[in-house]
Amino acid sequence: MDAIITLEPVFKEKIWGGRKLETEFGYTIPAGPVGECWAISAHPNGDCTITSGDYAGKTLSWLWAHHRELFRGAEGEVFPLLVKIIDAADDLSIQVHPDDAYAAEHENGSLGKKECWYVLDADEGATIVVGQRARDRAEFAAMVEEGRWGELLNEIPIHAGDFFQIDPGTVHAIKAGTVVLESQQSSDVTYRVYDYDRRQDDGTLRPLHMAQALDVIDFDAAPIATGELPPAEGPVQVLEANDCYTVARIKVDGSLTVPTPHPFTCVSVTRGSGELNGVPVGRGSHLLALAACDQLELTGDMELVISYL
Repeated sequence: MDAIITLEPVFKEKIWGGRKLETEFGYTIPAGPVGECWAISAHPNGDCTITSGDYAGKTLSWLWAHHRELFRGAEGEVFPLLVKIIDAADDLSIQVHPDDAYAAEHENGSLGKKECWYVLDADEGATIVVGQRARDRAEFAAMVEEGRWGELLNEIPIHAGDFFQIDPGTVHAIKAGTVVLESQQSSDVTYRVYDYDRRQDDGTLRPLHMAQALDVIDFDAAPIATGELPPAEGPVQVLEANDCYTVARIKVDGSLTVPTPHPFTCVSVTRGSGELNGVPVGRGSHLLALAACDQLELTGDMELVISYL
């Protein structure tokens, strides 16, 4: 029985994308601005194909539907997590995501979109938007209408190694010169508030979703000041733990064994190289450890980010 599988990433062309997925990670990507690598995904908008073991050629959604025993019987109609690398050569739109209840009612039963970002790279002076300062719907709508973005948006400096948890209802935007590893619920629901009036190749504007955004923004959330992590107390540092996922960073210097008593564990190598349970891996490698994998046996000089239920 397969304990660890590899997957073929799905790449997404984006108006704000660049070429770092090719130049920095060595992926073979389509021509033009490519913004996203869906590295571990069973979402219908980017369903990864298994590339190793008994189920090579099948999709991850097929495996979840037909062999739930490989995931220790984890519940849910859809594989619940999605792991991406995002290359923002330009600013992403100002946006917000719904929670499970709103998405289920208004987005054909979709999951909501709780997500988090581990910053892999950021240009000097780069910033990020996390949070906003309006106190209610009316004030937010007025500030948008008047273009008072500097007052409205909570924009802060960003550096490699920062981490941000983005709860549903949080206004946010990754900005130019940033590469992040995103761990999220398996959802593709985004409500755009502002897209800088920029035109797509065909001359059209991307749609905005102000009504939905006003429905879901959490006006009580306090803006944050930094994404800097506290010092790690060991090789495994939990970055976030909530009702949808736990995300941890692992630093390997030599050899390390990490227990994985989970229905599945998403694994992404973010720096360096080595071996994972005997499999050679390097920056940009993504693997899915199934329930049969009870520990990660790691050797080398590398950093990984894992996520699990």
